[in-house]
Amino acid sequence: MLSAVVRHTPPDVRAHHTFGASDAEGFAAMGIVETLVHMHDLAEGLGLTWEPPADLCARVLGRLFPGAPHDTDPWPTLLWATGRGDLPGHPRVTSWRWYGSPRG
Repeated sequence: MLSAVVRHTPPDVRAHHTFGASDAEGFAAMGIVETLVHMHDLAEGLGLTWEPPADLCARVLGRLFPGAPHDTDPWPTLLWATGRGDLPGHPRVTSWRWYGSPRG
């Protein structure tokens, strides 16, 4: 569904989000983050180990979390950016948001 939104929405279309208007790519990235972190929550609750592809995590970090470190492993960094984990050398995130505004 997320890829269809990106594929079929003109690049100049914007839609409302609580944190500001975003484009289709931004909404797709938000949907991916929601899917990844809630899958983590579910797996953790069931005592399962689960880790998504690093390249996918890196892409959504780059799109939605411009202040996140770029020299750390993407999955723990995404968990840190969404307040779900610690990241050595960085203070724990207790309140977070993403930045879905269209890029360049």
